Amino acid sequence: QVELVESGGGLVQAGGSLRLSCAASGNFAEMNVLAWYRQAPGKQRELVAAISRSNTIIDPGAVQGRFVISRDNAKNTVFLQMNSLKPEDTAVYYCASSLSLATLGQGTWGQGTQVTVFS
Repeated sequence: QVELVESGGGLVQAGGSLRLSCAASGNFAEMNVLAWYRQAPGKQRELVAAISRSNTIIDPGAVQGRFVISRDNAKNTVFLQMNSLKPEDTAVYYCASSLSLATLGQGTWGQGTQVTVFS
């Protein structure tokens, strides 16, 4: 069992930056991969980026390289540095953990943090 607690969301003007954090606790193996997803109103949840414990990164290209995922293994925390934010980045951002990259999205989810970008 893993618990994920996100923080860092908020309201930001277009062009600005935000840094999301997600602190994980619980089953060590189930935190092997930590990921960020987002869900905009009326849209499906999508993967933003994922990172393994060995720092292998999965980036599906949803944000054109504007966001950077990183993790601090000593603190079991994953970060999402979001730069050059656009109104279309407005969404609830979810942290997720999984046993492996092959099982992305099949583990534990955080409660989500709202990011709102205004122009």
